[in-house]
Amino acid sequence: MNITVRVWRQENHDAKGKMVSYPVNDVSPDMSFLEMLDVLNEQLTVEGHDPVAFDSDCREGICGMCGVVVNGIAHGPKRLVTTCQLHMRSFNDGDVIDIEPWRSGAFPIVKDLVVDRSAFDRIIQAGGYISAPTGSAPDAHATPVPKVDADKAFDAATCIGCGACVAACPNGSAMLFTAAKVTHLGLLPQGQPERDERAINMINQHDAEGFGGCTQIGECTAACPKGIPLDMISRLNSDVLHALTHEHSNK
Repeated sequence: MNITVRVWRQENHDAKGKMVSYPVNDVSPDMSFLEMLDVLNEQLTVEGHDPVAFDSDCREGICGMCGVVVNGIAHGPKRLVTTCQLHMRSFNDGDVIDIEPWRSGAFPIVKDLVVDRSAFDRIIQAGGYISAPTGSAPDAHATPVPKVDADKAFDAATCIGCGACVAACPNGSAMLFTAAKVTHLGLLPQGQPERDERAINMINQHDAEGFGGCTQIGECTAACPKGIPLDMISRLNSDVLHALTHEHSNK
C-alpha cells in the first residue's frame, strides 16, 4: 500500500500548529497504525527531519497511552480498539489519512500528537483512598458481592484512561471517565465508606480541570475502546445527587 498521511505538527504548546503531508510507501496491511507511524518516523529521521511525536507503550490496548484522532474519529474507524490495535488493512491503497491529537482545552498539546492527560490523574487523586482495612489477600468469596454489581464494577474497571471519550465529546466532557472511576468502587463493599465524598470530590475536580458538561450525546461511549456504557454517567449523577441530599439533610 502507498498512502499519504496529513499529520498535525506543533513544536510545543505555545507554537502555532499545522497539518503536514507525508507520503508513506510500501505499507503492509498487517502493520498496526503505530507501526506505520514508526515507518514514517524512520523515513523522516533518514531525511534529517524531526520525527512525529506520539504516545505509545504496551501496544496491546491495555495501557491507555496511545490515542489520536484518525480521519475525525478518536482511535480511528474500527470500534472497540485503541489506535495501537488499529491495522492498516482498515484503509485502502492511495488513501489520504488525517492524524490529529486529542482536542480538548484540558489536554494541552505537548508536541505534535502528544497531549498532557495529567488532568485524569488529578481526578483519580481527588477520589482519595478507601478506609476499609483489607489486611492480607482475602479468599475470593469472603466478601459476597451480588453478580449484577460485580459485573457492573468490572465494566467500569476496564476504563484505561486513554481520553477518547473527551476527544469524541462535542463538549469536551470527561464524564464517562469520571463515572467509570466513581462507579468501580461505588458498587463494591470496600468503596462504601467514602462513596459520597468520592463522588463529590471527583466531579468537582472534573469541573476544575476545565472539562465540559455532559449533555448525554453518547459520542463518548461510541469512541470508548472498552465499550463502557453511557449509563455509568447516570449512576454517577445518582451518586452525586445522593451525596448532596445526604449532606443537606445533615445540616
